Amino acid sequence: MINIQIPQADISITERRQPKDSEEPTIKSIQGFIDLHEIPRDKGGIILFYNINDELLFVGKARKLRQRVKKHLEDTVSPLRNHRGEVYRIDVAIVEDAMDRDIYETYIINKLQAKYNVDKVFYK
Repeated sequence: MINIQIPQADISITERRQPKDSEEPTIKSIQGFIDLHEIPRDKGGIILFYNINDELLFVGKARKLRQRVKKHLEDTVSPLRNHRGEVYRIDVAIVEDAMDRDIYETYIINKLQAKYNVDKVFYK
């Protein structure tokens, strides 16, 4: 039997809207997230989207993490497009190997039963 450990999040960002009356310079928000710059631009890995109750909404993988997270938050074809308002926290685990990313994604989807993943689902 193969033993798979879910990788720990290297980066975790939460929704944080900047107050309108703030004296600080405005940072462009994408769906309420202003800390997307913390996600590496040139690293691959696994992305986990959670709601405010810590329920796993969606799991994805990417060769370039920041670009993929932005696509999920802005794109019209993302599986999250109708559920973006539910996303409160985004966890990112850096996993450079493409095969490992695919294995982790499938394992996490089924082990934690991600709510909006429809591909690679074996538990239904």
